[in-house]
Amino acid sequence: MNFDEFFQNFPALTITGLEQGAIYALVALGYTLVYGVLRLINFAHSEVFMVGTFTALWTWEALGYNQNSPAPAFGALLIALVAGLVVAALASAATAVTVELVAYRPLRKRNAPPLAFLITAIGASFVLAESFGIGTERAPFGMPTLIPSETLFTVFGAAITNVQLLILGVTLVMMVGLDQFVNRSRLGRGIRAVAQDADTAALMGVNKNRVILLVFVLGGIMAGVGALLWNIKFGYTKFNVGFLIGLKAFAAAVLGGIGNLRGALLGGLLLGVAENYAAGLFGGDWKDFTGFVLLVVLLMFRPTGLLGESLGRARA
Repeated sequence: MNFDEFFQNFPALTITGLEQGAIYALVALGYTLVYGVLRLINFAHSEVFMVGTFTALWTWEALGYNQNSPAPAFGALLIALVAGLVVAALASAATAVTVELVAYRPLRKRNAPPLAFLITAIGASFVLAESFGIGTERAPFGMPTLIPSETLFTVFGAAITNVQLLILGVTLVMMVGLDQFVNRSRLGRGIRAVAQDADTAALMGVNKNRVILLVFVLGGIMAGVGALLWNIKFGYTKFNVGFLIGLKAFAAAVLGGIGNLRGALLGGLLLGVAENYAAGLFGGDWKDFTGFVLLVVLLMFRPTGLLGESLGRARA
């Protein structure tokens, strides 16, 4: 353990951890929304994220950008980012809805046991991943450098870049928007009603199937936005890119309190920071290990996660 180097780089490790944790949080929101309403762990959500990374890349290629392209001017950059964001969000939402309609809804109609949903979710995950693996020959794909990383200012000696501010800013905007939508809108009240008691909500006129579709759409949009930010930060994608980040996002959702929107944000940020601290102390090989150890230890003392409030009991 190198404590001197850790404390010397502590501010930088914190900032980069928050940056990475923000992406975890966006993906975790999809897990927590679906679980809050259906009590279903949607393991296919990692591939919903993966679809977003590819569709954002294909959108940029359609606009004429590749790995060798110079950074565009501000106007062209804004068009590329907005186009990539919209297409990735729509593609991920469409993928999530397709999984719900094809894989989960027939099981609900037949009152299938929870284990059937779990196995189906894993199967849907593999089908999506392998479909892209066959179509892309399992090769990694690099991203065009749309936003070169530039230091804007420093905080306690840690350089704050434009990419870090973009990722953290977009994550907070999406999180606040989703939180306000669920807690204050009419459709959001329907989501909370179904999450709390689906049968009673149906008696009150809430269309359960429509609410479930809305939940998958919202989760898919969050995954698509996270996919775009992943492309900007890490600069590559692959057919199985969603596997590890999906596990980490699920761990973040459980860490914060699965079924809790604000808990997903807190869990994602905490997981990202903890991983970076572990990498700074023990080396990069310990990064993935530490996040899951933290989850196990926390759940031993607080099984419901840090916040522990279910979506159905959220208050406006």
